[in-house]
Amino acid sequence: MRKYLREIEVAGLLLIAIGIVISCFWGYLFGAWPCGVGLLLLLAIVIYKAFHWAEYERENKQYIVIILICIFILILQLLNAR
Repeated sequence: MRKYLREIEVAGLLLIAIGIVISCFWGYLFGAWPCGVGLLLLLAIVIYKAFHWAEYERENKQYIVIILICIFILILQLLNAR
């Protein structure tokens, strides 16, 4: 799993970015799915790295901030859609 961490991270971040762009142009419903999948991928990375906290302490703090920002953006988009 260790050698695939970077690829999973990049895929998650790309899906989040794609979801945000899609939700801006075509609506929140279309953009929520890629964002959700991207967040799940990042969550898997954070959970793996949480078990190895001493090795990945700096990255874990960054991921926590990134995930909180993305969740905040998704909530704002869902509230604006109503």
